[in-house]
Amino acid sequence: MPSFRYEAVDGAGRAQRGLLDAASARAVRDQLRGDGLFPTAIEPAGAGRSAHAATTRLAPPLLALLTRQLATLVASGMPLDQALAAVAEQSDQPRAARVLTAIREQVAAGEPLAAALSRFPRSFSDLYRGLVAVGAESGQLGGVLSRLADYLEARQVLRAQFTAALIYPALITVIALAVIATLLLYVVPQIVAVYQQSRQALPFLTRALIATSDFLRATGVYWLAAAALLVTGAVLLLRNESWRERWHALLLRAPVAGNVLRGLDTARFASTLAILTGSGAPLLRALETAAAVVWARPMRRAAQAAAGLVREGVSLARALASQRMFPPLLVHLVANGEQSGQLPAMLDRAAREQEQDVERRLTWLAALVQPLLIVFMGAIVLVLVLAVMLPIVSMNQLIR
Repeated sequence: MPSFRYEAVDGAGRAQRGLLDAASARAVRDQLRGDGLFPTAIEPAGAGRSAHAATTRLAPPLLALLTRQLATLVASGMPLDQALAAVAEQSDQPRAARVLTAIREQVAAGEPLAAALSRFPRSFSDLYRGLVAVGAESGQLGGVLSRLADYLEARQVLRAQFTAALIYPALITVIALAVIATLLLYVVPQIVAVYQQSRQALPFLTRALIATSDFLRATGVYWLAAAALLVTGAVLLLRNESWRERWHALLLRAPVAGNVLRGLDTARFASTLAILTGSGAPLLRALETAAAVVWARPMRRAAQAAAGLVREGVSLARALASQRMFPPLLVHLVANGEQSGQLPAMLDRAAREQEQDVERRLTWLAALVQPLLIVFMGAIVLVLVLAVMLPIVSMNQLIR
């Protein structure tokens, strides 16, 4: 059934607008008159535009900005539909304006904000919608949106730090591999032709380089095919839940990466739980929602098991400690929060501590990996240069 946007006035002359599903504009007009409203404008809601907005995905930085703006307007006392319209009008991103306009139409028609957000799952996650629902139920939508904006901004900062720590080593590695491949596949064969004409015994390092170059030129296509098959097989295997859990468990046991991933998931779990409990959500519901945002499958399963123990009457601290997957700092702070009645504050502190620990580890890892990569790649280039220059030095000595 098509949807129609309408504008109408009631008996007191107050303007109203919204969205109705009806077979025709005439049916909408009849329904409004039956409700005591006098329609002034009726037009199709633009199903195509809404469908296009439903497939739009808002980038994390843009979503954090929109959430912050909406939180500020709602906290100031502005009605929700007007706040949505104002944020949509201020946005310089067409996709954001489309999404917000479509949400405003649903809200103006009487649909709850969380339900309107659920029409755009690519833009708003389950956590986002759950927090909005809790805020609307508790009458603290402005405060919940503000805390949600803090959460999104903190996640964005942590993601940026993680990316910055990896991008430089990855860039160095790619450039060095490209240089080495160019030398082995194109430069070395041309130099070999010159050396072969001299009919001299070549140094071992040069002969090894020539053999390596010949091997790569003869089998390079097969190596590329094997790499493509390996990546494809890994992607297919990781679609299986059991293989994905094994892979995540292996990553968590890695010496450095495991601690970083564990810290990231712990911070994500604790901050989500802090927002939910601080907004008035029941602890069991908060645990289920927080467990869903954990990335590593073993830690997600541990969080779900802890939620099951809490449902049976076990304290949250003991439930988390029994799983042996979360850092002791989180368990101790949760225990303090339960004893003092300040669980949201302690969870928020645990999240900040874990984020700072991850930041320290990333800084240390970047400071260690970058010089090692430069030295390693420099050593490889040095070997290549020596392999090329040693025959030239030998020929000069023979001429003398």
